[in-house]
Amino acid sequence: MKTPFVFDIKRSSTVDGPGVRTAIFLKGCNLDCFWCHNPEGKNPERERAFFEEKCTKCNACEKTCEEDVSTCTVCGKCAETCPSGAIKIYGRKYTENEIFEIIKRDAEYFDVTCGGVTFSGGECMLYPEFVGKTAEKCHACGISVAIDTAGHVPFSAFEKIMPYVDLFLYDLKCIDSTLHRKGVGVGNEKILKNLDLLLEAGKRVIIRIPVIPGFNDGDELLSIKKYCEQRNLEYELLPYHTFGEDKKKALENNSNKKCN
Repeated sequence: MKTPFVFDIKRSSTVDGPGVRTAIFLKGCNLDCFWCHNPEGKNPERERAFFEEKCTKCNACEKTCEEDVSTCTVCGKCAETCPSGAIKIYGRKYTENEIFEIIKRDAEYFDVTCGGVTFSGGECMLYPEFVGKTAEKCHACGISVAIDTAGHVPFSAFEKIMPYVDLFLYDLKCIDSTLHRKGVGVGNEKILKNLDLLLEAGKRVIIRIPVIPGFNDGDELLSIKKYCEQRNLEYELLPYHTFGEDKKKALENNSNKKCN
């Protein structure tokens, strides 16, 4: 079983599914959306980001680092000593039991708000064994499980986790496959087929539509809404934002830089 890196854990989230939720974000994605708001979730490996605008030129990182900067192994010591938060490490590994213990802390909030845990990413469905084992633990103690996915994986991955999942938050960027390929890097045939198979299996699905100006906010958005309405699918519109741009720049800026 491949153990993924986790790049974020958000407790008390209200935007990752119904109710109050703990959202677990796994690194690694097999799509390349040009608007991605979690660029730190694309690469499956541990990464170092350098937020140059926060750097105070104190050189604490240089004094701490025991490595040649050209061969950085992302040990994280520089981030631990940076007083201004200019360096951030994305990626930490947890066992299923460790993740489960974190999730359990908010069980009372889940009960009161009809919330639960949401596995997200990146693309969490790249790790069906890890997600499945953790979801099974949650399911066994009555914690609702949601999966936030773009659906571009073999359906066998869904089959491994379906018994323990109550809700799929299914990203749908556009219906036109040519447009999808331009914006995301792949066609959407597998995505739409997997959606049909989930519905045939009787799973609850909420479609999440990121509304991207100049990409799918015109006739294509009407096509997506029509597609959902014909299938009596719940759907949500997600507003476009640029929160990911600073993180993308910081990841690109890194280039094994130190703050000097």
